[in-house]
Amino acid sequence: MDWNKLAGQLVTMVVAVGVGLAFFAAAFFVISKVVPFSLRKEIEEDQNIALGVIVGAVILGIAVIIAAAIHGT
Repeated sequence: MDWNKLAGQLVTMVVAVGVGLAFFAAAFFVISKVVPFSLRKEIEEDQNIALGVIVGAVILGIAVIIAAAIHGT
């Protein structure tokens, strides 16, 4: 087993996870600033399922884009 190769792949994975989390945080921040209401209040207190589905779809879309960018295709 090549420990140097394993360490390099581990560092690459940690960097990719960090970049992905940063993009998710930025996307959620942008969504929360664009909508004219409180996301937390609408989803948690008012039980707005449609808004939860939309936010989840945005997060899944960003995940697909990040995965494609990491994969290189």
